[in-house]
Amino acid sequence: MKAEFRVGIEEEYFVVDGDTRSALRRTPPGFMDAARDTLGDRLSGEMLQSQIEVMTRPHEDLAAARAELSGLRRTLSGVAYDFDLAFFAAGTHPTASWHGAKRTPARRYDGLMHDLQMLGERNMLCGLHVHVELPDPDIQVDVMRRMLPYLPIFVALSTSSPFWESRRTGLMGYRLAAYDELPRTGLPELFENARAYEDYIEALVAARAIRDSSYVWWTIRPSRKHPTLELRAPDSCTRLEDSIAIAALYRALVRHLARDPKLNAGVDAVDRAIAVENKWRAQRYGIHGSFVDRAAKQAVPVAQAVEALLDLVAEDARALGCLAELQQLRTILSGGTSADVQIAVYQEAAHRTGNRTEALKAVTTWLTHASIQ
Repeated sequence: MKAEFRVGIEEEYFVVDGDTRSALRRTPPGFMDAARDTLGDRLSGEMLQSQIEVMTRPHEDLAAARAELSGLRRTLSGVAYDFDLAFFAAGTHPTASWHGAKRTPARRYDGLMHDLQMLGERNMLCGLHVHVELPDPDIQVDVMRRMLPYLPIFVALSTSSPFWESRRTGLMGYRLAAYDELPRTGLPELFENARAYEDYIEALVAARAIRDSSYVWWTIRPSRKHPTLELRAPDSCTRLEDSIAIAALYRALVRHLARDPKLNAGVDAVDRAIAVENKWRAQRYGIHGSFVDRAAKQAVPVAQAVEALLDLVAEDARALGCLAELQQLRTILSGGTSADVQIAVYQEAAHRTGNRTEALKAVTTWLTHASIQ
C-alpha cells in the first residue's frame, strides 16, 4: 500500500550573506555550479538570484523523504558556507527589499520578467510544494476540485511570512498576499474533468498567453512534468519537521479523496467562495483564527478543523505509514508556526535592545539556525 501515492517534496529557500543574513541581490560566481556539482538535478535556481530550490526523489516512505530532505538542507548549507553564504526557509525574507533584485539568467525567466514586469521583481517569496503521485488526469482534476475546502488548512499550518521589507505586515502569512498579484494564482476554478482543464490550458496556449501549463501557479495544480497533483499553497517551512508533517497530511488526504469519490462531490461556487475567504483568514491569523463552516453555519477554530481532518485521514495515514509524522501538526497547533516564533523572537529582541534593526537581525539569525537543525 505504501508504494501507492508516492510523494516528492520541493522547498524554496533564500540565499543570504553568511554574516548579516541579508538577502543576496546577486549570487557570487561559482556558487550555483558548486551547488549543482554536489546536489545534481535535485537543485535548481529560481526566478531571482536570492532564491534557490531543492527537490527530493519520489518516495514511498515519509521517513525516507525526511532523511533526503534533511540531507539536502545540510549539504546546501555546507556549500553555502564555503562561499560565506547561508540559507533559510521562510515564505518571505524579513528584511529584504525587492528593489534592484537580480533575476536568474535563463530564457524562461527573461520571458517571465518581460511579461510580469514589476510583479516579477517583487516575487521575493518562497514556498513549499508537495507532489503526490496520481497518474490518471481525470482523477487529478477531480481530486483538485474536491480538495478546495481543505487548502486553507495547509496555509494556516505553514505560515512563515509575517514580515515584508523590514515591517510587521499584521499577517501571519503575507507570502500569498504578494504572490496573488501574479496572474493565474489563487484557488483553481471548478473544473469538472480533465477535458475542461485541458480546454482552458489549450485556449491560453493558442492565444500565446502562456507557453504551457507550468505557467499556471494555483495553490494546487496537476503537474506538467510529473504524474502528480502538486500542492503549492504552503509557505516554505523553516522547520524540517513541519514540511514533513504537511507533506504527510496532504498525501493522506489525496489518498482519501481518490478512494472516496463521493466526498465533496457536490463542491460548488459557494464552497469555492468560502474557501477563498478561509484562505484569507489563514493568511491573516494563521492557526489562531477560525474558518467559515458552511455546513455548521458558524465559525470553526483552525485547531478544531485540523483535528477533524486528522480524524478523517487517520486510516489513510496508517496505510501509508505516516501516522507518526502527523503528530507534528499538533505540535504546531500548541507551539506555533514559524511565523509565531519569528514574531516572538522579534518582540523579545526589540524589548531587550530597544532597536528594531537588531530585532529583525535576531529573526533572520533564528531562521538560519532553525532551517538546518
